Amino acid sequence: MHQFELVIFDCDGVLVDSERITNTVFAQMLNELGLNLTLEDMFNKFVGNSMTTCLEMIQGMLGKSIPKTFVGEYKVRTKKALESELQAVEGIKDALDRLNLPYCVASSGDREKMQTTLGITNLLSYFEDKLFSVTEVANGKPHPDIFLYAAEKMGFKPEKCVVVEDTPIGVKGGVAAGMTVFGYAKLMKPEKLTAAGAHIIFDEMKLLPELVENN
Repeated sequence: MHQFELVIFDCDGVLVDSERITNTVFAQMLNELGLNLTLEDMFNKFVGNSMTTCLEMIQGMLGKSIPKTFVGEYKVRTKKALESELQAVEGIKDALDRLNLPYCVASSGDREKMQTTLGITNLLSYFEDKLFSVTEVANGKPHPDIFLYAAEKMGFKPEKCVVVEDTPIGVKGGVAAGMTVFGYAKLMKPEKLTAAGAHIIFDEMKLLPELVENN
């Protein structure tokens, strides 16, 4: 049996139910640029990638440069949508209250975005001084950099860490870091997380404390 010492959470889709909201806005904006993409397309192509990677992919699909105002407008529109619609992932507060281990966040989003979404959902107090962004490391997910960085900053060895991820890209990053990965399959198809290397699949966040304790 593992004796885990640290739980590393992804943010979007794991702590806050933001994936549907932000990707709906993203799809709308890409459709305005002439790309015909559905919400399902967004989950299949983009979810889990950093904004830099997404922009490179979009530019390739468009075959031309993206408007310079795109990212700024995306931030404004998603912030507005999140402020009116965002909720914490069901069961996450209960899970955090019952976890007997230290925990932190390792996100593909920037620190400002994490502070916004965690603030709106009243989760920020759980993670003060425990927020780690992909902007602080050389390579984004699926590279292991952000997970290794978070573990180092928190003072734990990779093999003693559990990663909670909801995307194949995030799962691959956690596996590459030598950590045990729990795949949260509320929105993502379980088989995609398994194929990416997730060690355990679950779809109710309230089950997390027991899963960490018993695996």
